Amino acid sequence: AVPRTRILATGGASHNKKILQVLSDVFNAPVFTIDTANSACLGSAYRAIHGLVAERNVSFADVVKLAPEPKLAVTPTPGAEEV
Repeated sequence: AVPRTRILATGGASHNKKILQVLSDVFNAPVFTIDTANSACLGSAYRAIHGLVAERNVSFADVVKLAPEPKLAVTPTPGAEEV
């Protein structure tokens, strides 16, 4: 089975529930947030670590397994996909 799409929102707009709801409704997917400062830098750091260990067949999932767990912020409004 193919996993469902989910959106991970970071940055200032991730604190605005109305913006997150629009994203969720447009893409018909739940939106998650991570409560951490400098999330773009954090993502870049994880990618850099993955690049360093990639030749040892370490998956990106293994690199980020200790990352903060995303929290569900909003889910699609029922019927939004029909609009």
